[in-house]
Amino acid sequence: MLVENKKIAIVGGGVGGLTLARLLQMQNVEVNVYERDINREVRVQGSTLDLHEGTGLEAMKRAGLLQEFYKHHRPTASKLLLVDQDLNIHMDDHDREIGKGEDRPEIDRGPLRDILLNSLKPDTVIWDSQFVSMESHQDGWYLNFKNGTTAYADLVIAADGANSKIRPVISTIKPIYSGITLIEGNIYDAAIHAPKLVEFAKGGKVMAFGQGQFVGYGSKGDGSIMFVASSKCPEYWFKENGIDLKDKQQADQWFRQEFVDWSTAWSEFFRNEHVQLILRPQYYFPLDQSWEANHNLTMIGDAAHRMPPFAGEGANVAMQDAFELASCLTCDKFTDLKSAIAFFEADMIKRGAEATADTLKNSEIMHANNALEQMLIFFNLTHED
Repeated sequence: MLVENKKIAIVGGGVGGLTLARLLQMQNVEVNVYERDINREVRVQGSTLDLHEGTGLEAMKRAGLLQEFYKHHRPTASKLLLVDQDLNIHMDDHDREIGKGEDRPEIDRGPLRDILLNSLKPDTVIWDSQFVSMESHQDGWYLNFKNGTTAYADLVIAADGANSKIRPVISTIKPIYSGITLIEGNIYDAAIHAPKLVEFAKGGKVMAFGQGQFVGYGSKGDGSIMFVASSKCPEYWFKENGIDLKDKQQADQWFRQEFVDWSTAWSEFFRNEHVQLILRPQYYFPLDQSWEANHNLTMIGDAAHRMPPFAGEGANVAMQDAFELASCLTCDKFTDLKSAIAFFEADMIKRGAEATADTLKNSEIMHANNALEQMLIFFNLTHED
């Protein structure tokens, strides 16, 4: 086995990095995950994840964790309301029998991470390890972390997300702005702090379309919600207009001015004293990207194929990256690590490009003037299938 007696470092403890660690340990490979979070108790933000056949679900199956996944998935989370800007309901699938047609079961990020963490050997994850830099040493790398510690690895795998600090060592290709910027908001104890919109969602998710703009949100098992508001705008529009999203009055004023004629009910999110708002301009890597493979360094997930979130592909592609890379590193098909990594990266780039193209297509549909009509057609056809 190519990685026998080698130390592997995975930088980043998201679903992709943890899945890879699990699969490598199943083959008795020595691996550590270096994660910037202070410990595993840090709250995991972000929307629920719907795992797909052939990618996310396949990864859980190969990791021997599919049964555990179904113990913690949330059928209600996939229930959907399609509404217009005034919260008029145009599609409600809450009456659909739970489990029927559910080929993309949903799970909160926190429980999914716990499943993966619990499957790893003790001390696999080295917490409070924010990556700072790396330097070549003999045939491997020294990794330097913000806390002052250093670690050696024969092989480093960047799983450190869309703003990866390791990616520039592999590729100088820059991301492209998609033309869409979204505001992400997280509200804990949402039934108290945003009761009307939480009740409206009925434990599921809401997608609202109007005037080429989108607002969506979903309920999570811990009583929190995550919402997004997105629209087309210049890349640096918020900076140039001096909007401070920490100022709730400014945030609400921005929403009411930019989302003209949207119901004032949405302001329950933006003027909320308990909301945490994050500005997220959406970028993607070119579909034709390529780079020279290394024998001791590669990357997976958003670090390799960053894309907007409008098709639910990011986490699923990252989890497929994990099982494809694990297979290449532990099989007997290749004579050396560089060949194995080159094969993996060529396939990963192709898969990532296909997922990115689908995401960009969805982005255009969801921000079109007739987005609601197009989405109604899509979901009705999907449910019929």
